[in-house]
Amino acid sequence: MFTGLIQAVGQIGRLTANPDGTHLYIHCPDLAGGIAVDDSIATNGVCLTAESVDSEGFTAHVMPITLEKTALSALTEGASVNLELALRFGDRLGGHLVQGHVNGTGRIRNIDITGQTWWITIDLPESLRRYLVPEGSIAIDGISLTIAALDADGLSVSIIPHTLANTNLGTRRVGDAVNIEVDVLAKTIEGLLRADPTLRKAWSHLESDA
Repeated sequence: MFTGLIQAVGQIGRLTANPDGTHLYIHCPDLAGGIAVDDSIATNGVCLTAESVDSEGFTAHVMPITLEKTALSALTEGASVNLELALRFGDRLGGHLVQGHVNGTGRIRNIDITGQTWWITIDLPESLRRYLVPEGSIAIDGISLTIAALDADGLSVSIIPHTLANTNLGTRRVGDAVNIEVDVLAKTIEGLLRADPTLRKAWSHLESDA
């Protein structure tokens, strides 16, 4: 489990693709001292397992299904990635609960820069838009963000200078794919409604009265 608060921006040092997926070496000397073999590290929002660790970074294996479902397939050597170590019991939850299980990808439609603040609009597949609410939480490339606005095709977020300086969002351009994880609470509520006929009926009445 993660919080969506990025602890370091790493760089892809080596990338080796083969039939069983892709092996990555991620250069992150500022974070490497806190990583042990088998630790979980959210990498652009995707939970990866450290297979080996040295003083400069760690290696991880990305399975083919993960490459199909996420934007990690677009990574190249030298690319920047957002990194976060798993939450420990007793840590502050400064962002929101993030599982590191990416639900799909979005694509940046527009970036509007006003002073030092970026307003980023992202198109999302219809299957994800139903989980969104104004001022709700969302993880974009592993970053816990607040939904500032919604439209028929996606969402917009406002990015403050601190976030730009401490994540890879400042390197993003229109057309880039980004990993999306919707709020786990929204997914849980949907699952309960689907599983319980009484709850489904009550929900349908609420919708008809709205």
